[in-house]
Amino acid sequence: MAATSAAAIEEAVRKLICTDLMKAIRTLVIASTDLQKEIVESGRGAATIKEFYARNSRWTEGLISAAKAVGWGATEMVESADKVVLHTGKYEELIVCSHEIAASTAQLVAASKVKADRNSKRLPVLQQASRHVNEMAAKVVASTKTGQEHLEDKDTMDFSGMSLIKLRKEEMESQVKVLELESQLENERLRLGELRKKHYDLAGVPPEQVPEGNGETPSLAHPVTMSPKPKPALMKKPALAQKPNIPPKTSFK
Repeated sequence: MAATSAAAIEEAVRKLICTDLMKAIRTLVIASTDLQKEIVESGRGAATIKEFYARNSRWTEGLISAAKAVGWGATEMVESADKVVLHTGKYEELIVCSHEIAASTAQLVAASKVKADRNSKRLPVLQQASRHVNEMAAKVVASTKTGQEHLEDKDTMDFSGMSLIKLRKEEMESQVKVLELESQLENERLRLGELRKKHYDLAGVPPEQVPEGNGETPSLAHPVTMSPKPKPALMKKPALAQKPNIPPKTSFK
């Protein structure tokens, strides 16, 4: 009964945090819109708003793409959190959504910063809003993880009833599985890298607006680093022998 009550409390807390995340994203969108208006008004000069957007279409596309991605990521995150608690989803999906929100938020800020005035009063507001969104996303992940731990019984690994031969067989099968998973992981990371390149290309995001790492380091599980051939150690030039002081020859008469 106590465990059920604790789980219910955790579920209520998680839903409140999800609501706070949506509020934070709404604040972010408003801050982005206000800054965008400021940028247009200060940069369009005698041109109309439509002409300004047409002249800066690539920047506009990057901004819109980032804003849409933030909203989409948040919706997916809330749905994933519900699935994880109900055991119909994966916790890893929630982590990916969190990374997606962080990357899209960083892209939104970067796109706005490109055109914003150095002394803009609305840019710091947007930056603070983006930090708040990331904090709320992190809280959703943490609260869902806690709720998941309360609802599930972790299976303990009991090998006490296995013979030596059985243990050896299980060990070999486990090693094979590890190697297979490592190979799959390496291939999937390569695929992820290509997908990201295509994504930013289609979204029209300039290279300078692409967030580094995109919330995750796309590296191999066991990267192979090619170290340069070591240079031969330089031998120090031996010090010159000090010329001995030879007394002058004396002539004997």
